[in-house]
Amino acid sequence: MALLGTPICDFGAPATPFELATPAGEMHSTKSTLGPNGLLIAFICNHCPYVIAIAERLASDARTLQNEGIGVLAIMSNDYAGYPADSPAEMVKFAARYGFDFPYLVDETQEVARAYDAVCTPDFFGFNNKLELQYRGRLDDCRPGASAAQIADRSPDLLNAMRMVAETGDGPRDQVASAGCSIKWR
Repeated sequence: MALLGTPICDFGAPATPFELATPAGEMHSTKSTLGPNGLLIAFICNHCPYVIAIAERLASDARTLQNEGIGVLAIMSNDYAGYPADSPAEMVKFAARYGFDFPYLVDETQEVARAYDAVCTPDFFGFNNKLELQYRGRLDDCRPGASAAQIADRSPDLLNAMRMVAETGDGPRDQVASAGCSIKWR
């Protein structure tokens, strides 16, 4: 089910601490991933056409943010028993296919998604270096099926917002909600 958008940013809300594993069993947490300039948490999955449409740009923007001192991680919270394309084995393939160089974690119990009130894939949460929420919006202004010219001329909302967060500690007051497929709850 496609959703029109996520809730608006609750500026200053603290990041809920968690510890999750990659499909290979490597543990990561909010504190271990926090960079000196902030943290980006992306709720994504493998089968959502919205995520597939942005995966390459997400990987590229994440590399830029990591080089600028912002930690990045992605979380897959879907019920993969009902959606096998989102299984841990498929997560490994998806991350390799799109060049993710950030942890892609399994939220087996879906507790982290519920704690963050994540509603769709993709759903982005940008925190400052005090782990205070400053961004909850879209990756960019491209829709699935965007042409190469549209992608080349995109407005990289998430990248720009996180750079602002890194510089000032605060996110932009005007944010456009992310849109995507609903999280597949058990």
